[in-house]
Amino acid sequence: MALVLIYVDDMLITGNSILLIEETKNQLKQAFKMKDLGELRYFLGIEFGRSKQGILMHQRKYALELISETGLTAAKPAGTLIDTNLKLTTKQYDEETQMTKDDPLTDQGAYQRIVGKLLYLTMIRPDIFYGVQILSQFLQQPKKPHMTTTLRIVRYVKNPLGQGLILSSYSKNTITAYCDADWASFPLTKRLITGYFVQYGGSLVSWKSKK
Repeated sequence: MALVLIYVDDMLITGNSILLIEETKNQLKQAFKMKDLGELRYFLGIEFGRSKQGILMHQRKYALELISETGLTAAKPAGTLIDTNLKLTTKQYDEETQMTKDDPLTDQGAYQRIVGKLLYLTMIRPDIFYGVQILSQFLQQPKKPHMTTTLRIVRYVKNPLGQGLILSSYSKNTITAYCDADWASFPLTKRLITGYFVQYGGSLVSWKSKK
């Protein structure tokens, strides 16, 4: 079996037979102008490293660019993702309850860009998924506390930069799943927040956090 993954003008070819992979590449070269870059090391912002333990997928270069763009290169890394006592609210919630009066952001586009880039980073950093998902709910009318929390997550990404996911070489044909729920914890709607992740052998293959 040979598998071909194509994204615009980038291509990955893999499979369980070296001979079939080479044959597939030769056939494609006859029809298209191609350049063989050899063993996979970088693809769509994701870096790949190999060892006896498996293949490590990380986005160190992408994270460094994000940190530089936000001006946090010299900032101290954050030890935790979000302050546990923090309560982020929408502008409509503030107007109805009159409990808080946070200033709106003058540059909403900057907030939207950073959250969008953090969402792409969650592919390899599931540990930031919960916080980024919360921040993505305020894209329409972000306030200053939302941006402050966003920059805190960027500082959290710095520690450590090379963290990622490993596709384990441990070939055990088993599926393991874990899930949890935090009842009525969402401050605006009092709905529960659930999360799960699924492992195939020793590799994380699926995860999600939702309310």
